[in-house]
Amino acid sequence: MTDDVLLTVGTRKGLFTARRRGGDWTFDGPHFPAQAVYAIGIDLRRPAPRLLVGADSAHWGPSVFHSDDLGATWTEPGEAPVRFPKETGASLERLWQLHPAGPAAPGVVYAGTEPAALFRSEDEGETFELVRPLWEHPTRSRWQPGGGGEAVHTVVTDPRDPDAVTVAVSAAGVFRTRDGGASWAPSNEGVSAVFLPDPHPRFGQCVHKIAQDSGDPDRLYLQNHWGVYRSDDSGATWTDIGAGLPSDFGFAAVAHPKHSGTAYVFPIEADTDRVPAGRRCRVYRTSDAGGSWEALSRGLPEEDHYGTVLRDAMCTDGADPAGLYFGNRNGELYASADDGESWRRLAAHLPDVLCVRAAVVG
Repeated sequence: MTDDVLLTVGTRKGLFTARRRGGDWTFDGPHFPAQAVYAIGIDLRRPAPRLLVGADSAHWGPSVFHSDDLGATWTEPGEAPVRFPKETGASLERLWQLHPAGPAAPGVVYAGTEPAALFRSEDEGETFELVRPLWEHPTRSRWQPGGGGEAVHTVVTDPRDPDAVTVAVSAAGVFRTRDGGASWAPSNEGVSAVFLPDPHPRFGQCVHKIAQDSGDPDRLYLQNHWGVYRSDDSGATWTDIGAGLPSDFGFAAVAHPKHSGTAYVFPIEADTDRVPAGRRCRVYRTSDAGGSWEALSRGLPEEDHYGTVLRDAMCTDGADPAGLYFGNRNGELYASADDGESWRRLAAHLPDVLCVRAAVVG
């Protein structure tokens, strides 16, 4: 464990940070006390990493803050960096995603919001513009909110092509652009919507999370509201890979940062019983792109457990072996430094954990 790792934890009552410089973890925070933090981005494309945080103030509303010194100090632009044009009649309720694009698009950061919209920044997250073709999509009037609201909560970019972007909308499904956002098409073939009269609609699926394979950008993993899927064609079609899991309901999906074909999910019992599957705190890993799954539980609680892991509350740090992290709604934070083989609890009694992001920073 020689890597210098930064771990950021967004909670319902502020942001906590932790640092590991080859040994034990040291914690700091909360930053933005009493503000809910649903979105964190760590931009490693710069000489000094930039942290981007979407924080919700009950008084001032949501905003985007950034730090260029790993959280020691924070900057908020003078004007709200993410805001809807007046003529849309919409107002920002929450930042759900802050995603630095790949190396092919330096300076570009995407923000996914509620109401369901995508914003694009070309200045490293200081100002954003609404991506109007998605906002004005002809299917929008038929989109429905998920349990957490109607939101663009996941953004995936292609490291080879800055014009290729995939988003997940709750509860409208997957949409893709291949022309830099000028046009968008639903991409949900094979993904079910068991809660609708037509279980296989063109759009209307309740996608919970998408993760991109580290070795093959065309391979994507998807955790649905019932169903775990894989795509080998950038999301054009999807195949069910949920066999072998104790439940195919859940929120989080994470790809290993170095090993192609390896991904992780955290199964939840059911949409009507949102606790770990079988009341057991276990992460499941596939090493063959969903052909099989194994439970990872060494070091995790063995007794009945009720901590739900939300869609952005599990992540990796980019190392090899991978550091894996997840937080739950019990306020517990767990970490693995060996690809998930073993775990330790880093913190307990935190506020409700909403978002976890980590990166090797030195």
